[in-house]
Amino acid sequence: MFKNCYLFKLFTLLLILSISFFGCKSKFEKLKASNDYQKKYQEGIKYYNHKDYSRALALFDDLVQRYRGREEAEVLFYDYAFANYYLKDYTSAGYHFKNFADTYPNSSRSEECRYMSAYCSYLESPNSTLDQTNTLLSIDKLQLFINLYPKSTRVAEASKLIQSLRDRLEVKSYANAKLYLTIGDYKSAVIAFRNSMRDFPDTKYAEEMEFLTVQAQYMYAKNSLETKQEERFGEGVTAYNEFIEKYPSSQYAKQAEAYKRQCETGIQNVKKYLANIDNEQKAYKKQVDQEKSKQAQATDIKTP
Repeated sequence: MFKNCYLFKLFTLLLILSISFFGCKSKFEKLKASNDYQKKYQEGIKYYNHKDYSRALALFDDLVQRYRGREEAEVLFYDYAFANYYLKDYTSAGYHFKNFADTYPNSSRSEECRYMSAYCSYLESPNSTLDQTNTLLSIDKLQLFINLYPKSTRVAEASKLIQSLRDRLEVKSYANAKLYLTIGDYKSAVIAFRNSMRDFPDTKYAEEMEFLTVQAQYMYAKNSLETKQEERFGEGVTAYNEFIEKYPSSQYAKQAEAYKRQCETGIQNVKKYLANIDNEQKAYKKQVDQEKSKQAQATDIKTP
């Protein structure tokens, strides 16, 4: 008996909660479908303040065009941008933050929105394994904010974000250069390592990339035509000298020296090879000239 009574009360409670839930939902849907825009505005602000951003955004969507130019529009557009942000729609949020800053340049909220637009772009920036076009755009937006508000308290944070994005570009540049080496495109690897060190002179990968430049240059020379090898092995020796001058106690010193010795050996070997080829060609030419001379003499003898 007691068990049946308990189940009845539980069923009744669930029924009441269900009716209450669907009643609220029905009330919201009716409001959303209505033409009472003042009521929508008031309720939208309430939903926003209670952190119900999905419902707030649904109501704001119906209001942003109608309220443009009105006194309430500034607060509406500001909350509209943040509602998108809190729902993690950073693309839309970034757009609306920028739109707010452009529309209300003299507003006390303009600086914050300009920063948030750049910050949303930062959040959308991909990791270092992907294309970094958006990363470059994010850096530009953050730098623009610093230029526009050089005395802002947010400048320090914006500078940190820029450095974080540049670190991402640095990793991407380093990884791309190593990829060329891995797939055997040694010429591109040499160029990529040097470009990376030029673009990021303070990179933490500098020592390793200097060493890998020596390795890539040696492999490039080794796989070149014999007529190009002497010059390219010589560039490998030069790369080693530059490396060891910068990093005399490097962990890669022994490996780098081994590549240097192989480059020097390569120069000697290719000189001998080319000298032999040259001698053979001269000998062949001499033989041909002798044959021609004999034929000419034979022709002179036979001529009456």
